[in-house]
Amino acid sequence: MAALSWLLIPIMAAIAAGVWGSWASRHRTGIPDSAGVAGYERFRAAMERSRMEETGAGHRPEPPAEPVVTAARQVADHPARTAD
Repeated sequence: MAALSWLLIPIMAAIAAGVWGSWASRHRTGIPDSAGVAGYERFRAAMERSRMEETGAGHRPEPPAEPVVTAARQVADHPARTAD
């Protein structure tokens, strides 16, 4: 009887996995793609407006300064090893 109760655990796990899999792969018809894309575009436009308000309307941020490049100290190369 104890063996049957231990066998019940994986069987119940398989049933739970099947139920979850069917629920996760269901066809969602809540929001059509076009409405979702339009909502995302409205969100982007609002974020751009808020960024412009932060930096000042019409003010363009200055481009980043050119990076300073310094010459690194170079160590003399040794001759390549040869296969003997």
